[in-house]
Amino acid sequence: MRIIPAIDIIEGKCVRLTKGDYNTKKVYNEDPLEVAKSFEGSGIQYLHLVDLDGAKSQHIVNYKILEQIASKTNLKIDFGGGLKSHEDLHIAFNSGASQITGGSIAVKNPEMFEQWLSKYGNDRIILGADCKDEKIATIGWQEQSNLDVLPFIKSYQDKGIQSVICTDISKDGMLEGPSIGLYNEILAECRTPGPIKLIASGGISSLEDMDRLEEIGCDGAIIGKAIYEGKIQLTDLEKRVR
Repeated sequence: MRIIPAIDIIEGKCVRLTKGDYNTKKVYNEDPLEVAKSFEGSGIQYLHLVDLDGAKSQHIVNYKILEQIASKTNLKIDFGGGLKSHEDLHIAFNSGASQITGGSIAVKNPEMFEQWLSKYGNDRIILGADCKDEKIATIGWQEQSNLDVLPFIKSYQDKGIQSVICTDISKDGMLEGPSIGLYNEILAECRTPGPIKLIASGGISSLEDMDRLEEIGCDGAIIGKAIYEGKIQLTDLEKRVR
């Protein structure tokens, strides 16, 4: 299972929110590049970079941070937040993203998201399926749709999506463990036409949580607050990676 640390950006700074609430913002480092280099120095190869300003503004904002990290590390960066147009996507890939995650766009403009999938392929386009009470949320989690998470994922799986990031918003930033039951259900239901690569996000607070996610078959685990709060040490992640 891939270990994928997260860096969330507001006003160029590395922050974390709780349950996606912007009012709970806590700044952990004013230099995201420094944080990214510390991950790379621990042997980590992947990074989940989220433009929270972009998610709220509904267009890409912090692409300079993406460009800086991509040009000064060898991390494979999955970038998301505010990608709503062909121009946004072009900027993200031009700035060094290896992959992008589309969540709100997949709900509000499925035709465009399917065009991205067709043009760039399912190895570069990830479906963001962030949910609360198993209903898909959009616009930086500020809006909740009527779409159930499982049919939503399955509909895009039928269109060729391979990788899915699923965040249970109620777990995000709480450090109380991930939604094992939800992920089990997704993995069980989404075996055809081919098993998806499910990336778990939200609530991961220990190495034991990571073990459980790996046991049920998750392809990756996104870890944020647990690293910044010292619940999971980079030295422990380094041992797992190496």
